[in-house]
Amino acid sequence: MAAPILSFENLGVSQGTHWLFRHLDIFVGDRDRLALIGRNGAGKTTLLKLIAGQIEADEGTRSVRPGARVIMLEQDPDVSGFATLRDFALAGDYAPPAHEVEAIASQLGTDLNREAATASGGERRRAAIARALASEPDLLLLDEPTNHLDIDAIDWLEGWLARYSGAFIVISHDRAFLTRLTRQTLWLDRGSIRRNEIGFGGFEEWMEAVYAEEARAAEKLDAKLKIEAHWLQRGVTARRKRNQGRLAKLHEMRAQRAAMVGPQGVAKIAVAADDSKTKSVITAEHVTKSFPPPPKTPLASSEVETRDAQGFPASLQADGGQGPGRTVIKDFSLRIQRGDRIGIVGGNGAGKTTLLKLLTGQMEPDSGAVRQAKSLDMIFIDQQRSLMQPGKRVRDVLAEGGDWIDVRGSRKHVHGYLKEFLFDPSLAEARVGTLSGGERSRLLFAREFARESNLLVLDEPTNDLDLETLDLLQEVIADYDGTVLIVSHDRDFLDRTVTVTLGLDGSGHVDVIVGGYADWAAKRQPRNAPRVEKKAAAASPPPRPASAKLSYKDQRDLDLLPARIEELEAAIARDEQALADPNLYARDPKRFASLTQAIEQARGEKDKAEERWLELAEKAEGMSG
Repeated sequence: MAAPILSFENLGVSQGTHWLFRHLDIFVGDRDRLALIGRNGAGKTTLLKLIAGQIEADEGTRSVRPGARVIMLEQDPDVSGFATLRDFALAGDYAPPAHEVEAIASQLGTDLNREAATASGGERRRAAIARALASEPDLLLLDEPTNHLDIDAIDWLEGWLARYSGAFIVISHDRAFLTRLTRQTLWLDRGSIRRNEIGFGGFEEWMEAVYAEEARAAEKLDAKLKIEAHWLQRGVTARRKRNQGRLAKLHEMRAQRAAMVGPQGVAKIAVAADDSKTKSVITAEHVTKSFPPPPKTPLASSEVETRDAQGFPASLQADGGQGPGRTVIKDFSLRIQRGDRIGIVGGNGAGKTTLLKLLTGQMEPDSGAVRQAKSLDMIFIDQQRSLMQPGKRVRDVLAEGGDWIDVRGSRKHVHGYLKEFLFDPSLAEARVGTLSGGERSRLLFAREFARESNLLVLDEPTNDLDLETLDLLQEVIADYDGTVLIVSHDRDFLDRTVTVTLGLDGSGHVDVIVGGYADWAAKRQPRNAPRVEKKAAAASPPPRPASAKLSYKDQRDLDLLPARIEELEAAIARDEQALADPNLYARDPKRFASLTQAIEQARGEKDKAEERWLELAEKAEGMSG
């Protein structure tokens, strides 16, 4: 077996008077595709920085294969000290070729001539991606790579990583991204780490099996452990049952909404009930909005944003970079009913924020009309998390320094309320600046959801959240009696929460689709067309002389390969399910090794079969054309 690209033995990191984690053994092999999973505060980003060599461990030995390049894409790239994004992208220990950086930046739609000091979070992230990918890493470390990217950019990044010949470790809240790309899982949990040779798609079942085994063992121990075991079962198995019930309710709501629209090409969280009797909440009729030049200069993400009288950040003006006289919204009509969950999707600059402000009355249309119910009482949570001032204590944010908080008409102690949002009560005295990005987001939810409201407006709410907090947020939305407007690039989150999707393609037209992101994507273009086009474009061989028809062998492969690919997928799924047994390695290490080898071989054969089929499909299409 080839030596790993990187390994850690007996890794340990202390945090104050206790160990964040200790006695960890980690290895990364060639072409590993690892999902790094763990709750906010578990130490995922710290572990990634240790693997990258950016910080030193308190214990343990780090080994890297000679000559191997380990490149890290950080959550918040530091561009200070650079005049332009190009200067930043071409810097570093492994300075990448300029033409490679330019090509990737062009694919991602970012301008490397932009001044680094005024670049937005999304522009900095795209420049950092271009630098990381162009550096030809053997091991790529990705910390929330989809944050600040639009759906088109995420789709492009997925395609690049699918073709990438090296290994990667990724931290992400994007379930769809993880499910499509990862083949192994590292689970950082309560100071220890587990590895399983399954992708993220099998993680939740594996996690349930581990917790169930721990719960059975804890029943033999003292009362304190029994309480912990009960929490584990309630927080995992019971939550899954609630998730299934929530999805069933969502499908029922979508069916009801479809009848109205007509044919078209366990956390104790609650939000105050909407007592309004108004059925129609927002009505838009033949709305059109255009913007003249010059485009707005984006606000640097490091600036502290102010809010207008209705609670919107002042920076949420017209979508920037739109050019002279561009029509962003054209002849748009929709009646939003009480209880609707509306998702808004589209590329950067397509007009998502403009549509959001039109619907909520923060912007007037050029023609048409938008009417809001008089009883609307809105909560707005923006992606800048601008209320979270680093110097404030958690207690200051929640209760203005006191011990009690008014939660929708009832008084709760700060410590008890923190527990409902999965915080340790001792964090009441902590400074906001010491919290992780996900913990700050969760604190913002705790503050805002305490208010009375009947309209939730969420602008990219999933950035920096861990998977458990995402589940918690989905429960809030499902149980909310009012109306919800969501701007998000998180495809899985939209599929799990919204009843209607408003899809913007940048032309001014807005698709109104009953369902989530997947429903909009299915309408937007023929099934599987984007993936086939992209993979074919990347993997297709040099053009061959045209012939009248495929050879016998080529035609046979074209006909038979789809069935073979399905067989291989089924075999991989079957073997991954067997590997999900947390006790398999201890009980039968030979079977564990044989299953791991079989999965790797099947994946290799499946990749070759897919490339062969795509080559033949393109060839056949060229002949028919």
